[in-house]
Amino acid sequence: MRILVTRPEPDNARTAAALRMRGHAPVLAPLLRIEPAAADIGAGPFAAALITSANAVRALAVHPARARVLALPALAVGEATAAAARDAGFVSVEAADGDAASLVRLVRVRFGATAAPLLYLAGADRAADLGAALAQEGREDGLAVTLAVIYRALLQPLAADARAELGGGQIDAVLHYSRRSARQYLDAAEEEGLLPQALRPIHACLAGPVAAVLREAGAGTVTVAARPDEAHLLSLLD
Repeated sequence: MRILVTRPEPDNARTAAALRMRGHAPVLAPLLRIEPAAADIGAGPFAAALITSANAVRALAVHPARARVLALPALAVGEATAAAARDAGFVSVEAADGDAASLVRLVRVRFGATAAPLLYLAGADRAADLGAALAQEGREDGLAVTLAVIYRALLQPLAADARAELGGGQIDAVLHYSRRSARQYLDAAEEEGLLPQALRPIHACLAGPVAAVLREAGAGTVTVAARPDEAHLLSLLD
């Protein structure tokens, strides 16, 4: 199968390698470009760092507060993000089960109503309001969260080869990792006059909210990973 990979660099290269090992032909079309942002992390102290994307870990590598943040315990949304955090130099890293709700549960178990705030390393556009979920005004176990917007994800058009292959009906399936990139896939295709062709392939989605974007647009075949991780996403293609 020819698979359109919409996730940004550098993660799309790892996805492409995994697809080739499964006998598929990846077509890379990153719809978001990640760039670091000059976040004011503040003086702290912080009880831990919360990380919902490997993009935040990479952005931290060029931040002046890097050493101070790496000394914190880290709670990551899932195993892939946890692995990126360990590779970056975090010593104490624990992974949730792949989504924001499981990360909230993990934080509550580990920290309860700790006095020190939690440092949330985030992107400018976020699918879930992690800070609000943890604060939950009125709850005895409400937690203080300091938001540090450490990266931005900029929208990108469809790459030329992706446009050509969609237009020619050569793409068998598209991988979707977020609501925002799924929306951009549809918008970019519509701008090129390719929306009908863009809706025809199988659309394999990391989670239900991502799939909803494709279904609402009229995509005929939309599948959802049993768990929000890439291994389960790629298994949809088997």
